[in-house]
Amino acid sequence: MNSDWNKDLKVTFTVQDPCQLVRKSLGDPIAEDLRFVVKAVVGEENFIDMTPNRSNNFCCGGGGGFLQSGFPEARRYYGRIKFEQIDQTGADYCITPCHNCHAQIHDMKEHYGGKYHSVHLWTLICLSLGILGENERTYLGPDLAEVNMLS
Repeated sequence: MNSDWNKDLKVTFTVQDPCQLVRKSLGDPIAEDLRFVVKAVVGEENFIDMTPNRSNNFCCGGGGGFLQSGFPEARRYYGRIKFEQIDQTGADYCITPCHNCHAQIHDMKEHYGGKYHSVHLWTLICLSLGILGENERTYLGPDLAEVNMLS
């Protein structure tokens, strides 16, 4: 896996630190591992960290069952600080290693009119390996939709 695909494109990325994995469980060491992988697949020069980050990062508001609770307006209200945090980075994409974070961050982008795309971490790993299938590009914007397309 490498970031050669993004050398000329210079698409920028930030990453969401999942609460369950980082804040509640393994802490900053796993957040560092996450950044190592992200920088390896997108290029260190194309990574913009949120502030605050790692164990001090803000919750997206979608975890702990809230995503499925049936209270979307409350969930969006509590997640607004995360939306603003992502927006302030100016990154083109927010990488989400957690499925709940992905769904919440994507929903807030749609609801609040964000300019970023939300993308699963595995999507970028596969993209960097040149093995991302045509049907696995749902959350990629037009800037990445054709990158490393399998023939």
